[in-house]
Amino acid sequence: MQHAQESALNVAVITSPALGDSLLLMTVARNLHLSGRTVTVFSEQMRALREWFPGIDIRPAPCEDETDAQLRAFDTVIQLHANRPVMNVAQRHPHAMVLEHLCRVRSTQALAGRLAQFCRESLQLSHAETANGLTAPAGLIHRRHRMRVAIHPGASTPDKRWLAARFVRLALALKAKGFDPHFIVTDEERAGWEHVQKHGIGLPRLGTLDNVAAFLVESGWFIGNDSGIGHLASCLRIPTLSLFMRNGIARTWRPGWGVGKVLVGGTWLPTGRLKERCWKYALSVRQVLRAFEQLQREAA
Repeated sequence: MQHAQESALNVAVITSPALGDSLLLMTVARNLHLSGRTVTVFSEQMRALREWFPGIDIRPAPCEDETDAQLRAFDTVIQLHANRPVMNVAQRHPHAMVLEHLCRVRSTQALAGRLAQFCRESLQLSHAETANGLTAPAGLIHRRHRMRVAIHPGASTPDKRWLAARFVRLALALKAKGFDPHFIVTDEERAGWEHVQKHGIGLPRLGTLDNVAAFLVESGWFIGNDSGIGHLASCLRIPTLSLFMRNGIARTWRPGWGVGKVLVGGTWLPTGRLKERCWKYALSVRQVLRAFEQLQREAA
């Protein structure tokens, strides 16, 4: 890995379309910004949250026809993946830094911590931290609704999603304990979840990502699958319980900011293939409730 030079004062940080990846790479952007570098972030996801990142120049993702011309304006270009979103970024800029190796390195740290360490060691930013600078706009009150539990049953791929029926049973059990559960789903997913409202479970129409962030920051708790929304809740310092299919994936991709717990289903299954196929069936509602109770104690 090439070390950043002092002359690299103008830096482009390009995030992938994934929300979690984008929030993680904002850790690098913030540490560079605090060090006095001029930082420009190219990201559709972070563009939707630009009011939540004061002081950072956030622009739409680069268009393919204009990418090379845009990149030439920067001393250094940083991207998490070699080919996402900009294909062959290392060949398209003389001082491109691809951080994909950090996802694979053997480490007990979550990726947020690994990125902060990269900032300290490779970018020579001695005071770098994991915080990515996400800040709620004025008027929002952190954890205003202490009994509200935001539940995110979605994920980028079906294999990451715990069973929908068990999410509903979980919400009902939380409601019986005095909590106020709400499901966070996209407009496209909404039709499949409208039935929960007849049980008194919330299903807010949030639409945009900044509305989701506003809802999360005023919630008391978060439970969800391995997903970008879990990272968003963690960035906002909402106590977070994340459900994962495998320990190795959880070590790297668990939310790495506020108080949080990870629960992995089917750890007793003998092979990785079986874990990925069967974890959601092996993970019971009772186990999730027990982990949530532990999270409550840790957040007290």
